[in-house]
Amino acid sequence: MKKISVLVPTYNEEENVEPLSDAIISEFKKLPQYDYEIVFIDNDSTDSTRERLRRLCAGNKKIKAIFNAKNFGQNNSPYYGLTQTTGDCTVVMCADFQDPVEMIPKFIEEWEKGYKIVSAIKTTSKENKIMRFLRTCYYKMIKRFSDVEQIEHFTGFGLYDRSFINILKGLNDPTPFLRGIVAELGYKRKDIPYEQQLRKAGKSKNNFFSLYDVAMLSFTSYTKIGLRLATFTGIFIAGASFIIALVYLILKLIHWDTFNAGMAPMLIGMFFLGAVQLIFLGLIGEYILSINKRVMNRPLVIEEERINFDDEEVKK
Repeated sequence: MKKISVLVPTYNEEENVEPLSDAIISEFKKLPQYDYEIVFIDNDSTDSTRERLRRLCAGNKKIKAIFNAKNFGQNNSPYYGLTQTTGDCTVVMCADFQDPVEMIPKFIEEWEKGYKIVSAIKTTSKENKIMRFLRTCYYKMIKRFSDVEQIEHFTGFGLYDRSFINILKGLNDPTPFLRGIVAELGYKRKDIPYEQQLRKAGKSKNNFFSLYDVAMLSFTSYTKIGLRLATFTGIFIAGASFIIALVYLILKLIHWDTFNAGMAPMLIGMFFLGAVQLIFLGLIGEYILSINKRVMNRPLVIEEERINFDDEEVKK
């Protein structure tokens, strides 16, 4: 009997973990030909999420939990949890019901046809229209400038075959960006559309800074445009400055006694060039920060506790 794993990353989802586990179990009751496990990986929740997960695990041995020692971010925790599942394939979904549980049978159906990755694409969404527009612009920008084909409106929600998960285990990337890795290394992939739902309960834990971190991780990992833009802008400004200086020199020679531009052009030029330099220093710094994190090669997460894992199901 094939085994299907469902991975659910959590952070302060006390209102959602119990109804979500019930919904997932209901789906598998319709699929008696498959065994299953539900793996929750909690990113150091500060509410009652862990207490509720303990209760779920005590009532059903097929529900497992990994408790991180601290919050390791919204990229590392799901990636690590994916490598700790034991099924023949793993479905990754968020805990807030924005990813429809009803998609699980559709994923499995495509997987049984031979696809190694089944990625769910948000063709429509019930989220704020402004946020939807901004996300669309972001995806199109990354896709336009990336050296690797990028998947628009793909959040990581989908199914991953064991063979691909084994590849993820071997990457040894301390700052993994799953969506980019799927686009770069994913093979035999099937994209299927879905409508993203509204959060069922609680509030989103994303804020400007967390979204910025994800955006810059994608930008610095899969595009060279920032570095190239800095180079080309520098060349352009240097050329423009030389031409302007030459024009001022000619005007000064022609109108030696009457021409007086004052200090204004020089000050404007200094402030402009300074602003451009600061912008690109920050951008290049983002690339260096990304390199620095990878060079340090620290663990994805540190576990505090795991529940309902057998002795042979140890982390590697």
